[in-house]
Amino acid sequence: MQMHQVRYFLVLAEELNFTRSAARSHVAQPSLTRAIKALEEELGGALFHRDHGNTRLTDLGKLVHPYLEDVYRGAENARRKAREFTGNRLMPLRLGLMCTIAPTQLLDFVHAVQLSHPMVRLQIIDDAAARLQERLLAGDLDVAVYAMPEVPPDPRLHYLPLYRERFVIVVRPDHRLAVGKQVCVRDLDGEPYLSRVNCEFDGPATRVFEEQRANCATVYESDRDDWILAMAAAGIGFGFMPEHSARHPGVVALPLVEPEFWREVALVTVCGRQYSAAAGSIVREAMRKRWNGKAALAVVAVKNAASAEKTSAGRSSPGRRPRVRAAN
Repeated sequence: MQMHQVRYFLVLAEELNFTRSAARSHVAQPSLTRAIKALEEELGGALFHRDHGNTRLTDLGKLVHPYLEDVYRGAENARRKAREFTGNRLMPLRLGLMCTIAPTQLLDFVHAVQLSHPMVRLQIIDDAAARLQERLLAGDLDVAVYAMPEVPPDPRLHYLPLYRERFVIVVRPDHRLAVGKQVCVRDLDGEPYLSRVNCEFDGPATRVFEEQRANCATVYESDRDDWILAMAAAGIGFGFMPEHSARHPGVVALPLVEPEFWREVALVTVCGRQYSAAAGSIVREAMRKRWNGKAALAVVAVKNAASAEKTSAGRSSPGRRPRVRAAN
């Protein structure tokens, strides 16, 4: 079945006249007739009754008409999308962003991509880190930004570290712990806890609290950090979250110590996968951006490695001897 045969069939089904259909299709009538006959042979029966100039659809023609209409419409949509893509050089890219990263960390990054690379059409997926990693490996995402501090790096993935972020305790300004500059785990014994469902340190933090006998009953849990902050501001309990997510006028954020908890957020891709220019633009913008006022950790690591190699090379190469001029 060829697409021009489908097109001729649809025109003839509308006009019910071979002469008008040929003129409308800009072909000679014998060519249209041959195309219809070839289509009938392929589909196994007559599609039109031809009775003394009275052309009408057969039962088979009526049966296949909506299906051939769908085929033709789908082909036209595919052509249109292809023209848009090649004409405008649109580059689709599926970017996964971890839902526990503060939006302020990512807004200027996403804006920079759109501003500097207008042909990149971003599709942004917001999800928990573990699910982003699964979707990345499955091919449902091109690039993802997330942190999994308690999970060993997957050898199938390539990580470009962006920044490190510590975890803090959030409480009301009039809370008994708000007067200090930091909070120890043991200071939280007996305090009601506001649980973040997607907390990266849920398991390790629970073990530490148990070891230090800090008993904190969970009084509320949510997958939304804004609700955790709102409950802390209402005095319901304390929250445990990344420092840059702890932005609310009704709370105070204090570093948790003994021990401290940190996460390293990275831009992640799949090793060996062939990527489009759109993915390259995301990587470039991530490396160009200053995260929390500092260069991306991956950029710093490359510069440090280059500096160390230069220093090492300078030490290993013999120095030039000073030239001694003979006395007159």
